[in-house]
Amino acid sequence: MNNQQQAAHSVHSLFQPYTLHNLTLSSRIVMPAMARGFSPEGVPGADVAAYYRRRAENNVGLIITEGAIIDHPAATSEPTVPRIYGDEALNGWAEVVRGVHEAGGKIFPQIWHMGMVRPAGAQPNPEATSIGPSGLDLFGNQVGEPMTNEEIALVIQAYADAAANAKRIGFDGIEIQGAHGYLVDQFFWEKTNKRTDRYGGDVVKRTQFAVELVEAIRTVVGPDYPIAMRISQWKATDYDAKLAETPEQLNELLSPLVKAGVDIFHCSTRRFWEPAFEGSSLNLAGWVKKLTGKTTITVGSVGLDNEFTNLYEGKGANHTDISELLDRLDNQEFDLVAVGRALLADPAWATKIREGKLNELQAFSTEAVGTLY
Repeated sequence: MNNQQQAAHSVHSLFQPYTLHNLTLSSRIVMPAMARGFSPEGVPGADVAAYYRRRAENNVGLIITEGAIIDHPAATSEPTVPRIYGDEALNGWAEVVRGVHEAGGKIFPQIWHMGMVRPAGAQPNPEATSIGPSGLDLFGNQVGEPMTNEEIALVIQAYADAAANAKRIGFDGIEIQGAHGYLVDQFFWEKTNKRTDRYGGDVVKRTQFAVELVEAIRTVVGPDYPIAMRISQWKATDYDAKLAETPEQLNELLSPLVKAGVDIFHCSTRRFWEPAFEGSSLNLAGWVKKLTGKTTITVGSVGLDNEFTNLYEGKGANHTDISELLDRLDNQEFDLVAVGRALLADPAWATKIREGKLNELQAFSTEAVGTLY
């Protein structure tokens, strides 16, 4: 067996199909949501369609788009972030979907609202007030008023409308951005959710907003349409933050979400190989799968020799061995593998991994962030 055959054999599990409900993925490789801001006035164009199609043509089984904002004036801070409402934007997304499907891939939009992460006065709606469960920023500072029940209901409806739009134009499922300190996560996190009504309190009560949101989406998309949720312990302002200090607390957080209708948990970590809790080697995706039995996606510096935070220091990353990842996948610790920066640097990353062309992989550099081709 030559080197190319050995490489192809060793990565065999990455290229096995995976089926959930009526959705079958051609490989276990996922492209996660990564912000781009290349959609003028929120409308994705032909360049966006080509960007995602290139990855689908190269053995990426599931593409999760950059965050697509719901129909709420304070959902984003940038006018070039794509919308998932309005005829022009939806027509643009339909072309993205068509291209990915023609290339043999599947695609979800990530549905997104920034919440209190959005700076006051930000474009494209500087007059809009940023919203969050308690009006607290990620540092715990009071910078606004708590959301009213009426505001909560309107936002939940906007999420449901976005999911209905996604299904109507052909997306294969949807992902809710519930991580990294954005709006849904602000309800999860004790530091940003100090409410005393049904949307606040202990870890279970802090899931209520997300539960109602998922239930509303499930109502409009039906029982078999995949709903994913991205979750994380860490926040953009605190890499050591914890939603759950123990597996028991994590189970309390997840159980209501599973009951509401989440099919897939996309478990965001900085380094996929790090254990989520003491006393076990399981990472966050491993624990979520063990506790819920649901499909999980692992993510975190896959295929690269340093983590994403090095970007802020102007540092790139080189490709590295993925044998530990493959061992964990073979052991069914998780089901799917999200590859971020490596797929930014090289749209053909998955194909080259499959064919054993490791010497042809393009290294990730900070310049790649600027082009995101």
